[in-house]
Amino acid sequence: MCYHTATPDAAKLRAQFVKQTILYNEPEIFHVSGFTRPYLPVTLNSNADEIIPARWKLIPYWVKSEADANKSGNTLNAKGEEIFEKASYKNVIGKNRGLLYVNGFFEPHASKGKTNDQNFFVYMPSKEIFTLGITFNIWKNEEGKEYPTFSILTTEANDYMADIHNVGKRMPLILPEDKREAWLFADGRSEIEKLIQPYDGELASHRTVEVTKIRGTDTNVPGIQDAV
Repeated sequence: MCYHTATPDAAKLRAQFVKQTILYNEPEIFHVSGFTRPYLPVTLNSNADEIIPARWKLIPYWVKSEADANKSGNTLNAKGEEIFEKASYKNVIGKNRGLLYVNGFFEPHASKGKTNDQNFFVYMPSKEIFTLGITFNIWKNEEGKEYPTFSILTTEANDYMADIHNVGKRMPLILPEDKREAWLFADGRSEIEKLIQPYDGELASHRTVEVTKIRGTDTNVPGIQDAV
């Protein structure tokens, strides 16, 4: 599933999102693994006018230390169909939602007779930055430091993504411009669930390096997105 993304730098965010205050200052990342718990650019509904850094992998309130956070259960992604039932999310999804800004994301593909032996980079045909739906928790570590942590919501794959992610048949929740505000400020479970749908727009992709070669890595090498 979507454990790997590509993220824009502050200059590209400023160019596309001119009304936002950009407080995220990291360079462009051509590939980042969620397993490294990176800080990535997000907007939270607690302050919808800002793009700030938040740490990928939602850490629930009952986790008390950074060491425990690193080894706690996998909360990089959250299934949209289960979001109101799972302990890690049910107390935050109703009030804490946001947007993750990406240039694209990586998904595994299984060729005939093999298991997830290929990897594809998925992006908008226009190559513009787009947004994924997240839920977040402001987590406090053992030193009293507070920072936002988040999970990417996922849905069933649309037809295009089902051909790529052909084993799990899942995809991240892509929120186009006309649904971003609704996601941030949805009122109640019914409104939120209506927005957790497979993306119905056009996507582009190309094959890149094998999943086994990039799992758990974090790189700024542009060539990782080159087709092979």
